[in-house]
Amino acid sequence: MKTRTQHPLIREALKLTNITGSYLEIVSIADIPAGTGLGSSGSFTTALLRALHAFKRNYLAPRDLAEQACHIEMDILNEPVGKQDPYAAAFGGITCFQFLPGGRVEVEPLRLDAQTLANLEDNLLLFFTGFTRSASDILKDQDTRTRGKDPAMTANLHVVKELGYTSKRALENGNLGQFADLMHEHWEHKKKRSQGMSNARIDELYELGRRNGARGGKLIGAGGGGFLMFYTEEKTRLRRAMRDAGMREVRMHFDFAGTTVLAHS
Repeated sequence: MKTRTQHPLIREALKLTNITGSYLEIVSIADIPAGTGLGSSGSFTTALLRALHAFKRNYLAPRDLAEQACHIEMDILNEPVGKQDPYAAAFGGITCFQFLPGGRVEVEPLRLDAQTLANLEDNLLLFFTGFTRSASDILKDQDTRTRGKDPAMTANLHVVKELGYTSKRALENGNLGQFADLMHEHWEHKKKRSQGMSNARIDELYELGRRNGARGGKLIGAGGGGFLMFYTEEKTRLRRAMRDAGMREVRMHFDFAGTTVLAHS
């Protein structure tokens, strides 16, 4: 079989795994639509590669799986994305990733006690804004400015990096209130990176959440649409306000297994 599929991720994954033949059927099912900021393309590529390697009876460590997905998206297809989504999909869990010069990624599971982990999962709420968008359009501008060493972009990214380190310490110390405050601070800095990061409706919904019990929050992903995540200890009040504003909540739970083969013949 010649690899003639028009789906670029599937095409390149088949090439990379050297799978040929006219007997392969690939079916994809998702709980959320694409373009909503939850890492769907990176997760899809990682899961697809896991399935294709399982088909060939090959086991790939999570790091190797993530690197293959990054290679397809970043090196072959030249998408202006980072390594965070494939790594998060491959490893799962509450994990700290450090993306180092030269492409090396350090992976460190966070040391959260059981009560902190339970409270964090219980108090994070996710709502769909109703907007979908192409992440590439927003990310290309940021990528160009970053590679061009734009002073404002570079300063913004350094601030966000420090917020990441501080968030890690807050979580490991069980200080979820500080973590929520840092989410809000991160969102304020993130909005400054691109004019397409937010819009009047998203800003309105975010402020509505803040007025109704959300201590912190942010828009997930590249921006421009998708999901708002809030941290709150007033869940009933926040859910009522978001429901009245037409927002749909998506219930979520933490996953610690990463990309997994559920059945194999």
